[in-house]
Amino acid sequence: MNNNLKKDFPIFKTKIKGNPLIYFDNAATTQKPQQVIDAIVNFYSKNYATVHRGIYSFAEYATTLYENSRKKVADFINADLSEIVFTQGATDGINIIALSWAENNIQEGDEIIVTDLEHHSNLIPWQELAKRKNALLLSIPITNNGELDLPMFEDFLNKRTKLVAVCHVSNVLGTHNNIELITQKAHKVGAKVLIDAAQSIAHEKIDVKKINCDFLVFSGHKMLGPTGIGVLYINKKIHKEIHPFKFGGGMVFNSSVEKSTFKEMPYMLEAGTASIEQVIALDAAINYIQKNINFDDLKKHEAQLCAKLINGLQSLPGVKILGPVEQLKKNGHIVSFAVDKIHPHDIAAYLDEFGICVRAGHHCAQPLHQKLGIDSSIRISFYAYNTIEEVEFFINLMKKLLL
Repeated sequence: MNNNLKKDFPIFKTKIKGNPLIYFDNAATTQKPQQVIDAIVNFYSKNYATVHRGIYSFAEYATTLYENSRKKVADFINADLSEIVFTQGATDGINIIALSWAENNIQEGDEIIVTDLEHHSNLIPWQELAKRKNALLLSIPITNNGELDLPMFEDFLNKRTKLVAVCHVSNVLGTHNNIELITQKAHKVGAKVLIDAAQSIAHEKIDVKKINCDFLVFSGHKMLGPTGIGVLYINKKIHKEIHPFKFGGGMVFNSSVEKSTFKEMPYMLEAGTASIEQVIALDAAINYIQKNINFDDLKKHEAQLCAKLINGLQSLPGVKILGPVEQLKKNGHIVSFAVDKIHPHDIAAYLDEFGICVRAGHHCAQPLHQKLGIDSSIRISFYAYNTIEEVEFFINLMKKLLL
């Protein structure tokens, strides 16, 4: 990887209690390059106007920037323009599918399949829908090494299966799921497939046509962009099954006191004033990734960091690494672990004294932690600007704590 990337991120000039910032919480959110910050500042200071409404030049230019971003996103994941819906984030995207598609297509006695790896965002909407519809919610278990039990998944599939909702990469264990295989198996019984790509979109090439999924979601803030913006991909083959559930400006084609008609996808699902500056900054984030980050090089770099981290932790007493260790050494960017008799919050506080940011808790995945027999863990998650030297510093601090 390009060791000069850090220079593009102004936050890394910050000192934490006198120490250089070491940021190991990229699964929660990534830091922002100056180019993304500039995109927001420039829009507010030079080009600000609402989109899709005004016919004056400022508004037309803002609309052009906004729709250029839609094209940038579509090209980035190999989708068509009509398949890209802007949302508030991955969580919002999943809830939109629950309300715009599942509410009208899942009935009493139908079945929904999730997995034991899911973030609450890809679990609770389906729990609530199953309760409303008197449908059955099933969860694919994990094996002892933290991978999905795919034979059990195949056993679950039947003609009553209407939806399979699965993460591409676990936000806790870093498990990389075979989403193409899962999609293929689900489609054989007529089920739709939703992919939560929040933890993969910034780390590898996503091709929705190759995956052949029906829905895919991700958040901008996990890929160098701002908060408050996400993307929902909806395969155009099922656009006729989508029904708007939020109503107001922007999504109306024609309205009278008696009745209203609505625009085609994707505008049908984009009611209200858009998150314009966030959308424009997402374009800048994708542009930065495309210009500065080669996904093949990134995978090798992150795998090296994971291997270095895992080898160091395995040499320490009382440390249990969670998840598929060998997979993470080859294809990982997230490593979670627990330490005997020391709470994860205490370890996070100790590391903070040296400028290291890690995540401690259940990571919005309480059912998974319950299956693992623990209530919380420490999570290290990497991105392009992390270095081997940072990992070595972390390991040395853990040695001082545990040896």
